[in-house]
Amino acid sequence: MNLIQSTVVPINAENIDTDQIIPARFLKATSREGFGKNLFRDWRYEHDDEAQPKKDFPLNDPKWQGSILVAGKNFGCGSSREHAAWALKDFGFEVVVSSFFADIFRNNALNNFLLPVQVSEEFLKQIFTVTEKNPKEELAINLQDQTITIVSTGQSEKFEINPYKKTCLLNGYDDIDYLISIKSDIEAYEIKRGLIPAN
Repeated sequence: MNLIQSTVVPINAENIDTDQIIPARFLKATSREGFGKNLFRDWRYEHDDEAQPKKDFPLNDPKWQGSILVAGKNFGCGSSREHAAWALKDFGFEVVVSSFFADIFRNNALNNFLLPVQVSEEFLKQIFTVTEKNPKEELAINLQDQTITIVSTGQSEKFEINPYKKTCLLNGYDDIDYLISIKSDIEAYEIKRGLIPAN
């Protein structure tokens, strides 16, 4: 993951909690697959009936497509369920953009290769404004440079990310993969400290 450019799915609401992202009644499975089907379940359907989709909800509106979800402030608050990140990723999102993320959700997202991009309130408003005018508007996220850009206007902003998680995302590493990638450095350190014999 480095360069991601896509149209967006906007949900202009604040304080979207993890129970809204994936309701508790769908947390029975332990594998990460299949949760996307029930992403925002209670917001997507009338009376929990898939035959009655709420047409005005962005995930049900065909004009909104893409691998980037844009949401209001304080996204991912509430209970600390990792399933929220699983559901977003399984649905097809690679990036979530907001002006603030709950810390536990941010960590869960990064651990599941879902990039949380935190922007200023002003920049978030600009994104909502341009995408509302043009659903084909695209955002470009450059993880290496830590920038997010509104493609049509060129407006750009930097975002922060934990350096270790950045390395993992850029290389597709989980924690074990990362340790394997620095195995020679670990061995060199242990030899220098006399913890293991030199070959």
